[in-house]
Amino acid sequence: MGESISDTVVREVWEETGIKAEVVDVSGLYTDPGHVMQYDDGEVRQQFSICFRARPVDGDLRTSNETTQVRWVDPADLVTLDVHPTMRLRIEHAMDRTRTAPYIG
Repeated sequence: MGESISDTVVREVWEETGIKAEVVDVSGLYTDPGHVMQYDDGEVRQQFSICFRARPVDGDLRTSNETTQVRWVDPADLVTLDVHPTMRLRIEHAMDRTRTAPYIG
C-alpha cells in the first residue's frame, strides 16, 4: 500500500537481487485466460504479469529468501539457459528495444 508501481519494481529488485534499479519503461503486459490458479482457501485468480525494463544504478548481487541464484548473463548466453518458454518470451520482448509499451508510473 502507498507505493507507485515503479517504486514497487525498485523495491522488489533490491529485495531479491541486491541491485538498486531505475525503471525505464514497461516492456509488456501478459495474461492467459487458460492460466487460472485456485488456492486452498477457494480463491480463484487468472494470473497476469506486468514486465518492466530497468537499469542498474547501484548495489551488489546477492541472493534472498526468494532467490537461490542471482547473476548477470550476457544476452548471447541466454539460449543456453533452461528458461520456461513464457519467461523466455518476456525476456526477448524486453531485450527488443523496437517494442514499446506505455509507461505506467
